[in-house]
Amino acid sequence: MAWYWWVLLVVVGFFVLGYYQEKMRRERLMEKYGDAELVDRLMKKMFWQGQSEEQLMDSLGKPVDIDQKVLKTKTKEVWKYNKTGKGRYSLRVTLENGEVIGWDQK
Repeated sequence: MAWYWWVLLVVVGFFVLGYYQEKMRRERLMEKYGDAELVDRLMKKMFWQGQSEEQLMDSLGKPVDIDQKVLKTKTKEVWKYNKTGKGRYSLRVTLENGEVIGWDQK
């Protein structure tokens, strides 16, 4: 078998594996939330005000870093994604008491 057939086989294998992983992720999220519209938003890696901490984790994944402030009446966290340099991130999502209240995207 010529080398280009092996390359083609590997490329097709990656596409099939990616499709399978996405399908399994969608099924897991549907089982967890039971809302097709919510699952579509999570699959598109969207985030919004009022989103729960767990939904944000399911959407964007684990943050690179978290800053946390505990005050008398609330807990405030800044989840940082996409490190661009020392102490620099292209996305910072602010959560208050486990709910998204805003973000800064550069």
